[in-house]
Parts: sequence; structure tokens; C-alpha cells
Amino acid sequence: MNLIVSKRHFSEKVVELVVEAPLIAKSRRAGHFVIVRADEHGERIPLTIADSDVEKGTITLVVQAVGVSSTKICGKEPGEYLHDVVGPLGQATHIKNYGTVVCCGGGVGVAPLLPIIRAMKAAGNRVVSVLAGRTKDLIILEDEVRASSDEVVIMTDDGSYGTKGLVTAGVESVINREKVDLVVTIGPAIMMKFVALLTKKYEVPTMCSLNTIMVDGTGMCGACRVTVGGKTKFVCIDGPEFDAHQVDFEEMMMRLHSYDDEKK
Repeated sequence: MNLIVSKRHFSEKVVELVVEAPLIAKSRRAGHFVIVRADEHGERIPLTIADSDVEKGTITLVVQAVGVSSTKICGKEPGEYLHDVVGPLGQATHIKNYGTVVCCGGGVGVAPLLPIIRAMKAAGNRVVSVLAGRTKDLIILEDEVRASSDEVVIMTDDGSYGTKGLVTAGVESVINREKVDLVVTIGPAIMMKFVALLTKKYEVPTMCSLNTIMVDGTGMCGACRVTVGGKTKFVCIDGPEFDAHQVDFEEMMMRLHSYDDEKK
């Protein structure tokens, strides 16, 4: 059982939970995720660790209410418990001094992007962060991102904040004005697909963090399998980060819709 220490609402369906998990807080690195269950009979939900506090023994999770289980998790209040939190899982982000790194996140994808932004900046990179959402209310963690970025570009579909347009327009504007050594993209699959298509055109190396369906998180069930460079990979143990130019996004997006009826 993991105590929920605090809760913050980003929007009606997106919340930030700070949860007691001292061992995970001590060992997690940028890119790691956990598997969470709301209660004894709950589904296993993979969530990337957005932040941690080793002294307080806590980790920070950002959750979007989509199905029954994620809605249950979002409905929890401080003082209540998550039934279990398992991790850290997956491969940590490969952090080094690349030069100029563009980190682009869409919606709740900004949460798993934040520790990567911080780690890339700490490694001496020039970090340009591109945050995107349908509207101003869906731009999250802006202050935290600004604190570790050399520049922040905001894109909204409706133009209610920042510049009107998609995340790809923000990324392309940076590529067109300066040399970019690496792009990191996290968000909806369709967003990552089009970022990858854009950066491939400009021959900029690109890393994505995949959000496939996942059950056990240890490579046993095979539910999270994806095709990368023509080979089958498991997101939970081989990822979640891969070369975006090698990912078969069409296959991945088809698999993401496998349980749409059950979710409804």
C-alpha cells in the first residue's frame, strides 16, 4: 500500500499525485516508469515517474482519467492509498551532452518529459522545450519545464496560448533556425509519428517514449510488443524509449485500439 501525500489538478481529468515510495524514489532515473493498481481488483496501469524526492521518499505521478482504472486512481485523495506501486521499470534514458536537444511533449506527455529535460540540462545540453496542447488549459508543468530549459515554445491548437499550431510547427521552427542534435518526443502516438516524419526529413536523430498497452511490465505477457527496425521489441523491458525513425507507428496505433469497446 502506498500513501498518497498530495494531489494537484491540472485540468478536470488530469491530476498529479505525490505518493510514498521510498525505494523507488531512491533508485529511479529519467525514463523509468512504475505499474500502479488503484485497488486489489484494479488493472495494472503503467505511469512514467515525473519526479521524486529522495529525502521525503516520494515519487510524483501524473494521471489522465481515460478508462475505469485511471479514473479510480484520479479519484483518490491525499490520505488514501494506492494498492501497489511497482518499479522502477524499463530502461533509463541515455543521457549525455549531445549539444542542442529539442524536447517536445503533448498533453500529459510533458510529465514523463520533465525528468528528461532536467537530466539533459544537467548534462550540459542546450535544451529547447516545445509544449503542446489543444488549448491553454491542457499545457501542464510549464513553470517546472522553464526552470530547466534554455527556451520554451508553447503551441496550442486553438491559439489560446503561445502560438497557434501543432507541435510539429514548433519543432520545425527551431530546426530551421539552428542546428539541432537530438529531438526527444513524448505524447500521443499520432503526435510522435508526425514528429518522427518531420525530423526524418531533416535527418535529426529522434527518440520517442512509447505508451503501449501493458500488463505485467516485465516482458512476460507480450502485450506491449512493437516493431522497431523490423524487429519485435517489448516496450516494458527494451524501452520505453526507442529510435522514433525505426518505430512502426501504424502497427502500434492499431494495437492501442484493441480494447476500445471494453474501455467504453
